[in-house]
Amino acid sequence: QVQLVESGGGLVQPGGSLRLSCVASETISSMYAMGWYRQAPGKQRELVATVTSGGTTNYGDVMKGRFTISRDNAKNTVYLQMNSLKPEGTAVYYCYARRVLGNYWGQGTQVTVSS
Repeated sequence: QVQLVESGGGLVQPGGSLRLSCVASETISSMYAMGWYRQAPGKQRELVATVTSGGTTNYGDVMKGRFTISRDNAKNTVYLQMNSLKPEGTAVYYCYARRVLGNYWGQGTQVTVSS
């Protein structure tokens, strides 16, 4: 079973930046797609960003232009650079991997955007 471990969350002021990391237990080149979703209390989990094995990226509308997803295949790691963070960005951010046999999720890392 694929294990995904996130890190990099924390408390940041509005307008600030954070970079999240997700390390996979298996080569990420074998994943159809990897990315990030987030979930705030009382809300559904929503797309943040994904990247396919072919390099195609997809962003949620409110993230576009502020967030950037990237990967380091040698380190089996996917990153999420978050700039211009807003209070609405407060949520648990989950790493995601998609393979033929199913979907995998990390434990999540808390991001809190507050003054």
